[in-house]
Amino acid sequence: MEKMSLREKYGAYFKQLAQDSRAAAKIDETNVYQPGNSTNRVTMDLLVEQNLLPESYIDSIENFEDFYRQVKSGKHGLILMEHYSNTDLPVLLYMLEHCGTETTAELSKNIVAIAGMKLNEENPIVRAFAESFTRVVIYPTRSLEKNEKNAQSEEEIKAEEQKARKINLAAMHAMDTCKRRGEVILVFPSGTRYRPGHPETKKGLREIDSYLRMFDIVLLISINGNILELRDDDMLNDVVGPDKMVISASPVIDCKSFRKDYLATLPADEPDPKQKMIDHVMEILEAQHNRVEAERIKK
Repeated sequence: MEKMSLREKYGAYFKQLAQDSRAAAKIDETNVYQPGNSTNRVTMDLLVEQNLLPESYIDSIENFEDFYRQVKSGKHGLILMEHYSNTDLPVLLYMLEHCGTETTAELSKNIVAIAGMKLNEENPIVRAFAESFTRVVIYPTRSLEKNEKNAQSEEEIKAEEQKARKINLAAMHAMDTCKRRGEVILVFPSGTRYRPGHPETKKGLREIDSYLRMFDIVLLISINGNILELRDDDMLNDVVGPDKMVISASPVIDCKSFRKDYLATLPADEPDPKQKMIDHVMEILEAQHNRVEAERIKK
């Protein structure tokens, strides 16, 4: 089956998605919490359903169930997930709801993703797709660095830094509120989608270490297969097509002991233990991904 761009295959839905859009086009400290738009979610679920091959499955489903049972018992839960495309989150939530158990279906309804401002601000159709899911929006470090490079004056740089501080402080408060409600926070530790041939896009961000310090337990999720392939910087030009998807989770990890045990293995004079910590997380995810990929191809 020939693959088409998102614009070519689903362009007929764009006008209605835009009309039903409710999310803010500009992010500031007052609107970082973005509740999911259930109307637009119908279209996102349709996109996933039409491109998810029947042999797709959830691997190690017992780990998802154990994780959510611990969250329901009062622990604050974090998900760190690989990032290959803008359908990673939609596929995860759809499969937890439709291909799992009652426990995973309940988990899918209680996941709040951390998302960058770009999804809201760059394109109204991308925003309409993204708002299908509940998110807390942040000002990513990479975006701040890019905007500072493009700034015309020191005043612009300072203004951008102040904006980033306000947005990210508000995001931290919103995330804390979600945690207290028993919701699970999902973060893509690379901060961007992986681009083949560009290994730096798969490198974990050092600030992810702060998330490990803020939560009780973490689940590392790998995603194999891809129904939406990145083509260029135009997100609506991504190539959509059917694939066999496999979602896999590590055993539940206790954040405190995980950090303590790994950091104890580093030399006393290690200059950047935070980066080493997240590098270790990414190594675990990579090994998990490779193991599942070998099984995915065989089945």
